[in-house]
Amino acid sequence: MDIKTEEVTYKTRGDAISAHLAYPTQEGKYPGIVLIHEIFGVDEHMRKVADRIAAEGYVVLAPHLFSSKALSPVLTPENIGATMKFMMSIPMDKQRDPEYRAAELAKLDEKTRDVIGKVNDVFFVNRPTKLFVKYLVSGVDYLNSLPKASGKIGSAGFCFGGGMSINLACTGKTDASIIFYGENPSPISRIKNVKGAVMGLYGGEDHRLNVNIDKLVKALTKYNKPFTIKVFPGAHHAFFNDTRPHYNQAAAEDSWRMMTKFFKDNLQG
Repeated sequence: MDIKTEEVTYKTRGDAISAHLAYPTQEGKYPGIVLIHEIFGVDEHMRKVADRIAAEGYVVLAPHLFSSKALSPVLTPENIGATMKFMMSIPMDKQRDPEYRAAELAKLDEKTRDVIGKVNDVFFVNRPTKLFVKYLVSGVDYLNSLPKASGKIGSAGFCFGGGMSINLACTGKTDASIIFYGENPSPISRIKNVKGAVMGLYGGEDHRLNVNIDKLVKALTKYNKPFTIKVFPGAHHAFFNDTRPHYNQAAAEDSWRMMTKFFKDNLQG
């Protein structure tokens, strides 16, 4: 399908969120998809993914969750870039070790330490998950207000966004939810509020996240939610992103086929 794209802003509680919007140009109503970015924010890769999904027959909203007045002074692209560069310099098994991180951080100049400390606090120490979910719920409401919206809503997210996708599903606001290598909701019992089907897609080498897949499966089973879980052997974290070092073409192509079929079955059928 031919699509049109816009950069839009939608209102949330006492704030506003900027977003990339993509939708088919031909007449008709289409299911909505909330597409949730990685920790890097809405970049060119995420816009391309949004456009690609829209071409399948969806109205796709990719909110930039760090664009609110409450968060944008700290979560600038430059500050995020500096923080992620620092995190990537730490061995994978030490990235969640606060003492090791603090020792490495102490080696940097004061200005850089201050920037990384503030971003690190938001991302990894005191992440405002409830605030992000509010932004996403407002995004669902915005999608439903659009003339082309059919009323069916799905979500998909990657890494940070994968965790946010299932957190959004736990509000009961979506009809189908996809997690690309994201963290489980906390507490896991919130899964009982999920309204639609769930798909989880993970890399076999993403050991930090994979140790908790069983908890998600148990919760989905306990609360009788339809789900599909796929672990791609040999794939690492962020295997879908072709701009990152661990891009895995086979896993990315297979997961794309699974995602489009999942949305078709649960939103278009």
